[in-house]
Amino acid sequence: MRKRATSDETLEQKILKAQEKVARTAAAHEKAVDELQILLDKRDAKRKDEVWETIVNSSRSYEEILGMIRGELSDVD
Repeated sequence: MRKRATSDETLEQKILKAQEKVARTAAAHEKAVDELQILLDKRDAKRKDEVWETIVNSSRSYEEILGMIRGELSDVD
């Protein structure tokens, strides 16, 4: 009978350790996701700034640029 009690205790210890590992892994995953989102947001902001600067410095009108982006104009020259 003693072997079963020890086995059950060992099983419970393993379960507890596995739960703790899952909690740590989940926290690390959340941190990594947050860091990725920050980087993606920075990249998107940089791209938006670049696009806006290009539009501002373009000789084309805003409507012409939108038409090109939307594929409405086949020849811009």
